[in-house]
Amino acid sequence: MNEDFKLVEEKVHTALNLLFSRDIYLLMKNSNERSISHRLAVYLEQQFKEWCVDCEYNRNLGDKKILEDLKSQSGNENRLVNPDIIVHQRGTKNNLLVIEMKKNLHADEFDMKKLQYYKSQQNLNYKYALFLGLGTGEKSGQFYKQWIY
Repeated sequence: MNEDFKLVEEKVHTALNLLFSRDIYLLMKNSNERSISHRLAVYLEQQFKEWCVDCEYNRNLGDKKILEDLKSQSGNENRLVNPDIIVHQRGTKNNLLVIEMKKNLHADEFDMKKLQYYKSQQNLNYKYALFLGLGTGEKSGQFYKQWIY
């Protein structure tokens, strides 16, 4: 189940198109971020059929998911984290994609830092990381994405 970047990017783009075509109402009404990320996860699940797609998944195998040395905004280190969406195989270290999402059209500095940690920490082993900003209200249907390599 080794997915190359181009294929992963195409699947994410297809899922975004489905979100915009089927659930634009959520964006137009500025619904809660969790509602929007859940719908995106549904469409990602359709694209990544041999993978599990979870929202707010806070486990690393059987342990809590921790980003070592990442200081929270309050200054605490070793922050417990719940990524917005992940594509993975539960109970393994086979983690394909982690997504942090915000309802705006620019990168969130702290989320970008978290994504870099998700990619660099050996115990998490994410192959791809994506920041996704979605426009709401009059900007519904617009998006900003930034991949972490």
